[in-house]
Amino acid sequence: MAPRNTEHTDTADPAALGLIPAPRTLTAAPSGRPYPLGPETPLSAAPGTEGVARWLRTTLGAATGLPLAEGAGENGIVLTLDGGLAPEAYRLAVDTDAVRLTGGSAAGLFLGAQTLRQLLGPDAFRRAPLAPSRAWEVPAVLVEDAPRFGWRGMMLDVSRHFLPKDDVLRYLDLLAAHKLNVFHFHLTDDQGWRIEIKRYPRLTEVGSWRSRTKYGHRASELWDETPYGGFYTQDDIREIVAYAAERHIRVVPEIDIPGHSQAAISAYPELGNTDVVDTTALSVWDTWGVNPNVLAPTDSTLRFFEGVLEEVLDLFPAETSPFVHMGGDECPKDQWKESPLAQARIAELGVKDEDGLQSWFIRHFDAWLTERGRRLIGWDEILEGGLAEGAAVSSWRGYGGGIAAAEAGHDVVMCPEQQVYLDHRQDGGPDEPMPIGYVRSLEDVYRFEPVPPGLSEEAARHILGTQANVWTEVMQNRARVDYQVFPRLAAFAEVAWSALPAPADRDFAAFDARMTAHYARLDALGVDYRPPGGPYPRQQRPGVLGFPRDGAPPLV
Repeated sequence: MAPRNTEHTDTADPAALGLIPAPRTLTAAPSGRPYPLGPETPLSAAPGTEGVARWLRTTLGAATGLPLAEGAGENGIVLTLDGGLAPEAYRLAVDTDAVRLTGGSAAGLFLGAQTLRQLLGPDAFRRAPLAPSRAWEVPAVLVEDAPRFGWRGMMLDVSRHFLPKDDVLRYLDLLAAHKLNVFHFHLTDDQGWRIEIKRYPRLTEVGSWRSRTKYGHRASELWDETPYGGFYTQDDIREIVAYAAERHIRVVPEIDIPGHSQAAISAYPELGNTDVVDTTALSVWDTWGVNPNVLAPTDSTLRFFEGVLEEVLDLFPAETSPFVHMGGDECPKDQWKESPLAQARIAELGVKDEDGLQSWFIRHFDAWLTERGRRLIGWDEILEGGLAEGAAVSSWRGYGGGIAAAEAGHDVVMCPEQQVYLDHRQDGGPDEPMPIGYVRSLEDVYRFEPVPPGLSEEAARHILGTQANVWTEVMQNRARVDYQVFPRLAAFAEVAWSALPAPADRDFAAFDARMTAHYARLDALGVDYRPPGGPYPRQQRPGVLGFPRDGAPPLV
């Protein structure tokens, strides 16, 4: 975890430049003159920087219409690496002769390229030039920057509502534009199995489709009677992973066990507790909430999911996906309590109770993944019944699980629902579409602190970072996801990246001023964000029941 550093200078106007997330230092360059880009501007790439050069030519080239031809000198845009910088650190220096971008690694250089793009203005985020003859210039600044946290992520649930592959690729671009570097890909749940597993074809043939869908909160009386589903082929997954890798984004696939498994059980009924319920009568779940149908604690279930994971590990190589998320949350124990087979398993294993049985599931796959060079991460319920030594925790029910895990020596990603669940409503007004949860405004997210006060110094070192979670029960399409995620993801990105002061001391007014430029970038990118003044009529969902919760969220 990087130390706090709140020093910024005023020699370059942060509000005018609108850089988000805020860099560690931003000063005026000695030349005082912006560097012009034109048809003759070369792009020179030192060894190890070729991927970033390709991204710049593709992205900035499309927006500006400039060729950024290959150069080999000290003029134009010059990309280099400096092993003296931290891997994700970068330095951007603009002088009269060149724009010099240096990274501690290719990842740091790529993050610096995001700053360069922002400095060129909102039109640099378009896919084609608005005016081919317009002038482009880089402001005369010196930026020295590095992230506070190494894990800066967003989780996207594609099980409740499916996003087609192109929309997933678009979200990877949006993460990259905000200097986020982890994409947590929630691929399986009760409402749909979204990844092709060749040895178990019914997972997608049956498990990826539901006959209808609850419209709104689970208490709503409204239904969409259209059959719903979709999945990613293995080639789709390979493309997503490769696309993420080019943007220096790690992908964390999630295969949820032993709860949230009705889609899998509907495809393969033997996975369920057949001595308690007729699992052949189960279909992919069409509503929301916590489902009672969980996996049976049998050796055949373990072998089944080992087979699933063998294909998952092949699709998500260790270089891009060192962590595999095994869920482990919201696993009701009622069926296990009623199941003679489960009770016999508890006795055989010598564990205390049903919590111990869940721990047995997680420990098994922790060992299995460790043998294959991966690390298991799961929601904080995996602490119940004891946690394997190498496992990491996503602390979602509040800070408490993360504090307990960190104090016990486990690595933690802080993602408390009360603070950074972006499916929660952004305002208390009556026009918010399908309002869920506590109000978490742009300012609320900006004042989120991933490291809870009072955590020991040793435990604080186990906070890998933070992520915002996007659960899609009431987000039927990309526009609804955009509305819930933005602009709050911009505030979250600054929390994850920048060395901010304590929450109460953060200058939200200055951040809000920088958002003026950032809204224009989001417009250029086609992001259907929530406007500062409230939702447009087309973004509202009048008459659809939500589940708003009043007051400030508890700190738990």
